Amino acid sequence: MKHMGRCFCGAVEISIEAEPLGARLCWCRDCQRLASGSATVNVLFPPDAVHLQGPVSTIARVADSGNRVERGFCASCGSQIFSKTVNVAELPMRIRAGILDDPELVRPSAIIWAQSAPSWAILDPALPHHPGGPETQPMAR
Repeated sequence: MKHMGRCFCGAVEISIEAEPLGARLCWCRDCQRLASGSATVNVLFPPDAVHLQGPVSTIARVADSGNRVERGFCASCGSQIFSKTVNVAELPMRIRAGILDDPELVRPSAIIWAQSAPSWAILDPALPHHPGGPETQPMAR
């Protein structure tokens, strides 16, 4: 199955030729800044299945996990597109759920970096809450 999406202005299109590996909410401080105060909602895909077309700008920095993470944005409208761990290339690529054409594709199954969420954050009690990030292990093939 092929999944599609696009940024706010439509300049960047994404096609993904794989089913999602999962989804989660991330409350790390970097994601809070990216999402203007909320968590990011990320759908995980094998990196080799993700294809982007259009003007994508990237920024890389060391995350709270200690990993170097690259984040991609539309160069025209600034919409977040993805994040990926650079120093562990086998980890899933995290596609922002809001750019996917089908927002019902997969429901988040966990909250990560919950310890960084502000006191007013609404954390779904039905989901597992992880104080930090997931284990940094290569994705099984």
